[in-house]
Amino acid sequence: MALRVPKNTLPQLFKDGYKFQQGIEEAVLRNIDATHELSEVVRTSMGPNGRNKMIINHLEKLFVTNDAATIIRELDVVHPAAKLMVMASQQQESEMGDNTNLVIVFAGELLQKAADLLKLGLHPSEIIQGYEMARDRALSILEELSVGKVESLTDKEELTKIIKATISSKQYGYEEFLGDLVCEAALNIMPKNPKDFNVDNVRVVKVMGSSIHESQVVRGMVFGREPDGMIQNATKAKVAVFTCPLDISQTETKGTVLIHNAQEMLNFSKDEEKQVEKIFQDLADAGVKVVVTGNGIGELALHYLNRFNIMAVKVLSKFDLRRLCRVIGATALARLGTPMAEEMGYCDIVETVEIGSDRVTVFRQEEAEKSRTTTIVIRGATQNHMDDIERAVDDGINMIKAATRNPLLLPGAGAVEMELNKRLQAVAAKTPGLNQHAIKKFAEALEVVPRTLCENAGMNSTAVLSCLYAVHYQEGDAGLSVGVDVENEGDGTLDATTQGIYDSFVAKYSAIKLAADAAITVLRVDQIIMSKPAGGPKPLKKEGHWDNDD
Repeated sequence: MALRVPKNTLPQLFKDGYKFQQGIEEAVLRNIDATHELSEVVRTSMGPNGRNKMIINHLEKLFVTNDAATIIRELDVVHPAAKLMVMASQQQESEMGDNTNLVIVFAGELLQKAADLLKLGLHPSEIIQGYEMARDRALSILEELSVGKVESLTDKEELTKIIKATISSKQYGYEEFLGDLVCEAALNIMPKNPKDFNVDNVRVVKVMGSSIHESQVVRGMVFGREPDGMIQNATKAKVAVFTCPLDISQTETKGTVLIHNAQEMLNFSKDEEKQVEKIFQDLADAGVKVVVTGNGIGELALHYLNRFNIMAVKVLSKFDLRRLCRVIGATALARLGTPMAEEMGYCDIVETVEIGSDRVTVFRQEEAEKSRTTTIVIRGATQNHMDDIERAVDDGINMIKAATRNPLLLPGAGAVEMELNKRLQAVAAKTPGLNQHAIKKFAEALEVVPRTLCENAGMNSTAVLSCLYAVHYQEGDAGLSVGVDVENEGDGTLDATTQGIYDSFVAKYSAIKLAADAAITVLRVDQIIMSKPAGGPKPLKKEGHWDNDD
């Protein structure tokens, strides 16, 4: 074989500083190496025994988590091919809310298998063609593998089926307890037509202290601070919501007031007080018992609020303010003044409750039809731990949303991947031409899921996989729902259906589709042309404060 002499490509076409890579070795295999590195980062976080990653982002904030979506979001990936996989996993996160890890791990494995075929001499377009056939066939087979469905979205037992595996992959050991909380919260807000289920109606509030077992579900909205004034409770209250500060409005232009004597001085401040008093007098006359503001409350305003027995609550998050408006049926006003009848909200109970050593404010509607918001109050020893529990809860809620779209259930614990592997191997055996090699590799790539579950649990993956192959390759569907057993000592296999380990059909369908699409997109690339980064030299990061001279 002749020695390949690299030639200086495109000498006069681009400015200096352009990087140009082309061909199988330079572009395709390099891309595959980069994507493999990324998939190896998150692969160890997969499943109930997934390891945590400690990530410090560019703002020096610390994250300790095994949630792939968070890991990917906080890692600043710059390689263009790896970015394609990041985008695919972010799409999965925004659409389904779970199985983001599967997208990256499976796409990385598909590309690794494609690299073997490239080294054997296959052309990328032949691999792409085979992968596309395998993807379409896998997605059509997937529906045949369902082992049941969520019969009723208003039954706690049925909902637990779909969220158990999701929560145990994030918070292994707490899946029963957190599953009950998520089911209770979901049932509180489940509309008559389950298809209208809104994930945004379940809020999470984190209160530091105690343990995870003290977490609870509260009907209505909970804000992690107490009211500002002396009034702590209100019942059957009209509520006015403002986005502006409750204070004397400052004029846009600076004015000068000439005061000649003490009397004028007193009159000046009296007029100001009268003006503020009139605003709150009007509010009290309109029957307003609770005022919510998204900004500060001035001292004078607080004095009059207390005087007229109006409860004052500060909500600094504009998203929470928007949600509150939806719960109580109010309109947020940008000016200070008496709201009209239709702009006011109504709430049955506004009270201050003590959770641990913290006092929180609860807005609660007594009628179930009215209050379509519920809050899960999470307790925990550290902020990082509570953040991780919140992610597990979010994933659980998203799985219930997925069940409203399609209630089919697949066997979990890597069983469905092994069965797909078996069926695709049979398809490959009947496919003529070079496509059969790519379909076979697609099938082999699916075994990355059970293998990873074994490796993360410290089991002998080779022995367990051979047991799984033996069971799945029986005649008929006898081994359809046999997956990896990460708990008990034995041959490492279990029947996922009898153990109640299920995966959502829509989430798995979406993950396999996105992973295959991302892998095919990376394989289609044969040249990488990178221009010189814009901008001058980066400023030196100086230790200490910049005002202090050396």
